[in-house]
Amino acid sequence: MRWDRFFDDLEDQLASEWEAERAALDTEAERLRLSRVALTERLALLAGGGDDAAAPGTVFEFADGTTLRAGVTGVGADWAALAPAEGRAGAVLVPLEAIVAIGMPHADLLRTARPAPARPALAERLTFGFVLRDLVRRRAGVAVHLSSGRSFTGTIDRAGVDHFDLALHDPGAARRAEAVSGYRIVPFAAVAWIRADEAPALP
Repeated sequence: MRWDRFFDDLEDQLASEWEAERAALDTEAERLRLSRVALTERLALLAGGGDDAAAPGTVFEFADGTTLRAGVTGVGADWAALAPAEGRAGAVLVPLEAIVAIGMPHADLLRTARPAPARPALAERLTFGFVLRDLVRRRAGVAVHLSSGRSFTGTIDRAGVDHFDLALHDPGAARRAEAVSGYRIVPFAAVAWIRADEAPALP
């Protein structure tokens, strides 16, 4: 009986050591996985409908000091599309580098750190310039908020690889020559966020 007890204790000890070693390996593997997670992946887990949508408690802080309670409706290569919780039509487009912080309940924070499904290859190619060119085609009115704190309203006439041309006019006015009060070339790097009167067409 004494030997039986000895072997049982030894077996329990080996099982405990094996469990501890496996837990340590799992923890290290998880740390390695998390070290490779990009912000686009975490935002993609907030995008969509139902349980995958950003909770009403999600608050975005932008480079110009603005905060916005919003849900994520799309994620491109270097930008995100947001739907403000206030329910106003249109969309907010923000370059990822202009997002200063994202606040959310702890449960949502943990959910965004889980493994994400593979993003479509097309999403990885949809740049900020691409989505702005969609607004050019639609002739959508925009309010452009710069990181400096300034803002302009008007219509984007054309979008290049790293900048766009903005025709200035009053919000809600159609882009007609007589309504335009001036023009600005705006580098993408200067943009904190853009509110568009129409949501862009996202694939």
